[in-house]
Amino acid sequence: MTTDMTMLIASAVLTVLLALPYSTGHMLTRGLYVMAGNREDFPPATGWIGRAHRAHLNMVENMVPFAALVLGAAVAGKADGWTALGAQVFFYSRVVHAVMYIAGVPWLRTFAWLGGVAGMAMVLYGIVA
Repeated sequence: MTTDMTMLIASAVLTVLLALPYSTGHMLTRGLYVMAGNREDFPPATGWIGRAHRAHLNMVENMVPFAALVLGAAVAGKADGWTALGAQVFFYSRVVHAVMYIAGVPWLRTFAWLGGVAGMAMVLYGIVA
C-alpha cells in the first residue's frame, strides 16, 4: 500500500476517533438517558466538549477534499514521493490541529490547520505537475 493511501486510512480513523472525546464528555455531563434520546432542543456544548465537537466537524470537512486528492492521484497514476509527503503533512497537521483545538490553543490550532491545507496543496501539485 502506498504512503498516500496509508495516510488516507489513518486520516479516516482519526476522523472516527475524534467523535469519542465529545461523545464521552456529553455522556458524563448530560447522562446516558439524554444521549440515548432524540436530542431535540439539544443545547450546544461549551468548553472542551464544544471544542472537541468542532474539531471533529472540521476534520470531516477537510477529509472530503483530502480523500478526493489522494484518490485522484492514485487513479491518475501520479502518486509519488511528493504526494506521499503531502499526505503525511496533512495527517500529522490534523493530529496537531485536533489536540490544539480541544486544548483551546488558538494560534497553534490555526497553524496546524494551515499545515493540513499545505499538505493538500502538495498532493494537488503532485497531480498537476
